[in-house]
Amino acid sequence: MTTAEWLERELAAWNGEKPRRTMRHREHELQAACVKWWRLQYRDADFVRLLYAVPNGGKRSVYEAAAFKAEGVVAGVSDLNLDMASADGRHHGLRIEMKQGGGRQSEHQRTWQQAVERQGYRYEVVRSVDEFIALIGEYLGDDATGTGH
Repeated sequence: MTTAEWLERELAAWNGEKPRRTMRHREHELQAACVKWWRLQYRDADFVRLLYAVPNGGKRSVYEAAAFKAEGVVAGVSDLNLDMASADGRHHGLRIEMKQGGGRQSEHQRTWQQAVERQGYRYEVVRSVDEFIALIGEYLGDDATGTGH
């Protein structure tokens, strides 16, 4: 949390207001809603566990950052990964970056996107649950509601 975010939260609490959610928090809510939809939509499918998150972001201490880097954490990795080939056979898997509002990819994220696309993966930036549902339906060859797979 930045000093400005902390100050905003403290002032809002002092005034009895709810603090504004940060961009990171809104992206978390979007991602959680998308994953919840996926798990409900495909709860009985053997591939439901093939959509997973990579906990790559967030503030870390210097020690934690060094430990994660030593374990293989790479800057820019997409928020969600679906390790499943597309219905049309054109892609090995799907990589999804969650963004809210005017949020933009970082340079590391653009570099990651280019690298995975060169390897035959599809990469998409998603800004809403509706976009996520449409993307999954199209990727899996489902109808518009995602119920055909």
